[in-house]
Amino acid sequence: MSMEIVVCVKQVPASTRVKLNATTNTIIREGIEMMLNPFDAYALEEALRVKAGAGGRVTVISMGIPSAAELLRYALALGADRAVLLSDKRFAGADTLATAYSLAAAVRKLGACDLILCGRQAVDGDTAQVGPSLAQKLGIPHLTAVSRLELSSQRRVLCEKMTDEGYQEIELGLPALLTVVKEINTPRFPNLEDYLRTLDAAVEIWSADDLEVDHARIGYDGSATWVMSTTATERRKNGKEILGPPQEAAELILGTLRQMGWQPASEGRRE
Repeated sequence: MSMEIVVCVKQVPASTRVKLNATTNTIIREGIEMMLNPFDAYALEEALRVKAGAGGRVTVISMGIPSAAELLRYALALGADRAVLLSDKRFAGADTLATAYSLAAAVRKLGACDLILCGRQAVDGDTAQVGPSLAQKLGIPHLTAVSRLELSSQRRVLCEKMTDEGYQEIELGLPALLTVVKEINTPRFPNLEDYLRTLDAAVEIWSADDLEVDHARIGYDGSATWVMSTTATERRKNGKEILGPPQEAAELILGTLRQMGWQPASEGRRE
């Protein structure tokens, strides 16, 4: 069963030290070190494993600034067959809804697709919304937090879904979209030969004009949500070094806890 597989990947900052656009409160991605979103690495690895077992083709798609083409070349070095980058200033500042809308238009342009794989979430946003929203816009079934998948000859996929209580086994008909967790596999690294081979590999660049989209529904202006303000977490160092014999240190710690209102469980039950 030959498969047409699409993997959605995102370029995220490699450091927590980022700058924000003062107007839109979105991350300024130009001029900072970027990397493949870790959860997307598991999605790409699983796509390559499905391709190895069932045959077919893996297309990697992303939306971002022009330098994101390097990320897609890395995916090609790993074994992807085709890479598409949605890059246009009109896509900038998109929330999860506008992002999913743009990606859905790109998937339709690609043509018939059997399986779409996404990472569960992006580490720079942690919303976990784009995958399910993309599936809804494409009108296909989806499943989140997949930790194992197995294809059948009847064009169905049996999945193990991670939940707070354990695992569920759920079967879906294809085409379908799955978001995966890190427990699903161990991502590979490209060898030197493949890396060098794809340094200048062609990445297709699509603008908003290349897609059948309503331009009022893409980018910052087409977003349904906006970041109103952003503040950095304050790091406070209130630690105190306690020196001396263990018994004295323990008594000092106990006295400090009592001053803060703490009571041992036995004392709390006294009448």
